[in-house]
Amino acid sequence: MASREEKRTGAPPDAPHDAELGASSISLGKDVAIKLVGEHAQEIDPELEKRVLRKIDLFLIPAMIVGYGLVYYDKAILGSAVLFGMTKDLSLSVVHTNTTPPTTDTTRLSWATSLFYFGMLAGLYPMTFALQRFNLGRILGGVVILWALICMLTAAVTTWKGLYAQRFFLGFVESVIPTGFMCIVSGYYTQEEQALRQSWWFSSTGLFTIIGGALNYGFAQITGGALKRWQYIYLLAGCLTILFGIFCFFIPNSPVEAWFLTPEERVVAVERLRKGQTGVRCQQIKMTQVKEALLDIKLWLVFIMMGSAYTVNGAVSGFGPLIVSTFGWSTLESILWQFPLGGICFIAILACGWASARFPNMRIILLIVNCLPVIAGCAMIWKGSWAYHAGTPVAGYSIIGTFGAVVSLTIVIGMSNVAGATKKSCMAGSIFVAYCVGNIVGPQLIKSQTKKDHYPELWTGLIISYCITIVASVALYVVLWRENKKRESHADNEEERDRLAFMDLTDGGNPYFRYVL
Repeated sequence: MASREEKRTGAPPDAPHDAELGASSISLGKDVAIKLVGEHAQEIDPELEKRVLRKIDLFLIPAMIVGYGLVYYDKAILGSAVLFGMTKDLSLSVVHTNTTPPTTDTTRLSWATSLFYFGMLAGLYPMTFALQRFNLGRILGGVVILWALICMLTAAVTTWKGLYAQRFFLGFVESVIPTGFMCIVSGYYTQEEQALRQSWWFSSTGLFTIIGGALNYGFAQITGGALKRWQYIYLLAGCLTILFGIFCFFIPNSPVEAWFLTPEERVVAVERLRKGQTGVRCQQIKMTQVKEALLDIKLWLVFIMMGSAYTVNGAVSGFGPLIVSTFGWSTLESILWQFPLGGICFIAILACGWASARFPNMRIILLIVNCLPVIAGCAMIWKGSWAYHAGTPVAGYSIIGTFGAVVSLTIVIGMSNVAGATKKSCMAGSIFVAYCVGNIVGPQLIKSQTKKDHYPELWTGLIISYCITIVASVALYVVLWRENKKRESHADNEEERDRLAFMDLTDGGNPYFRYVL
């Protein structure tokens, strides 16, 4: 019978805390949790577990909201900066006078937007490798400080070629954040908890659309000073990012080393993850898991869903205010019209995160439902009248904000349906590659020569992309449902299930793993 102390804390008297056993376990490629809680499940106090979860939330979630908000703001301010003279100052648009009437070519602006994501793609492998292999907080802190410095250097750029280089390297260093946050959530929270927590940090997409719009509106009031208005925006973003970078140095490597928890609470933080069979953290790179990930159809379906869904963001973040200004609104009014878009995005992400946590196996259904307003919004913008202060295209522009919920749910579905540290990194990496692909493709769909026809390539492309997202989502639902059905026939051995939980097994290699829909 378990002792009173064991029942209260979840740590048996003979739990393998010694460094020697911990080192041995890690050398065998097991999860770091083994050295703290061992291979057998222990009873934990529900009240203590609630306290631990609350402390983890209070430490991680606000930081991740701010961190990803800065990533999004950093990307989206380009859309406002072009309205503040950046296009003219850096020659991002070219007027062709050899046509009648003269036409404006914004290809350079499109590439300035896309090159950021080429930089992210380039940074994917080294950043993902570094995050798994080395200390999480030190890698995040150092890279975020570098990101802040590169961001502030935007104010020193004087040509469009210089902006190309700056955007590429900015994307390279910012690639550490999305993959890092996805892995942090999957390593601290149970499968049931991940949907809500992933939605919390990703909701900053909408939140910082509003906050960033308010800040940019304030900068629009500047009429003097030695710098241009768009230069002030980048300097502020860089300064805020430095503060976040300093905080990142204090993020622990895993719940096993969470300094903000007591030793007793760390045991509970790890033990409560055993049931989900997803593991905590293993710093050994396993090529067998890489191979399994690459051959897993679930990874490729999530990749397709993410890539097609994020084409909207690529267009909106770089060109949103510019597109709205073509509906007959002034520069300042175009910035203010980002507020409804951001508000809908913010609410949709949080609402779907709550619903996913409250109702089981609703994630893919919610994802498909949120695709529909995006399709409708694109059609409203494309076919609506673009007369002075036109209402229909602005309404359509606002409701495409539900794309945030689609992307958030894709991240949740991908990360909560994979186990094994290396395979989790592969899933995070594939989601991130798709994220970049969508953001690269989106701006390229905007052809300034077809402005009088309401950019038909853009809206047609986005509608097709979201139809692809729906088809891939249905296919993934079928795959996960069939896989769970097959696993129901496996005899349940509680002792074996507990033992396998922290062996760093993949979802494919662990018969006790269950997929969430």
